Amino acid sequence: MKRRDTLLLAAAPLLLLKAAQAAPAQPGQLVAWPSVTLLDGTRLSAAQLQAQPTVVVFWTTTCPFCRRHNQHVEKLHRAALAAGLPLRVLGVAGDRDAAAVSRYAQQQGYSFPITMDRAALAGALSERRMIPLTAVVDREGRLKQVLPGEMFEEDVLELLQLAQGKGRT
Repeated sequence: MKRRDTLLLAAAPLLLLKAAQAAPAQPGQLVAWPSVTLLDGTRLSAAQLQAQPTVVVFWTTTCPFCRRHNQHVEKLHRAALAAGLPLRVLGVAGDRDAAAVSRYAQQQGYSFPITMDRAALAGALSERRMIPLTAVVDREGRLKQVLPGEMFEEDVLELLQLAQGKGRT
C-alpha cells in the first residue's frame, strides 16, 4: 500500500465525523446548537439555547423583505415577554459590520437579541442561503421547520403557540 493510500485510510474516519457534524438538523432532529455571541457581547452557550423553544431569523440590514418580516418578529418577541412565555427569539444578521447592525436594530426598534454568528447557526439549522429565513425549534430542542421568505404577521405570531406547547408549528 502506498503512503498516500495509508494516509487517506487513516483520515477517512475523521472526514466522515466532520461531515456528520457539519450537516444541519432535519425536521424532527435535535439541533446541535453552537455557542454564539450577541451584539452586546453576551455569550449564549449551547446549553442555554437548548433549554427553551426558539425562533431564529436570518436577515440582513439591506433586505427590504427582512425589514417587514422583522417587524413581525419584534411583535412576537414582545408578545412572548409580555405573556411570560419561555420563547427565545434570536436574530442572525448576515452583515459584516457589527456597529452598523447595532445602529440599524436600534433605528428599527428591535429588542430581540441579535448575533452575527451566521455560519455557526446556519450550520446547525439550515443550508438554505436565502433571507429572511426562519427556523423554529421546539422545547425539546428539535427542529420543527425552516420557513423561507417573508411571513405574514399572523403566521409569525402563531409561533407563540410553540412556547405554549400547542399548535401546528
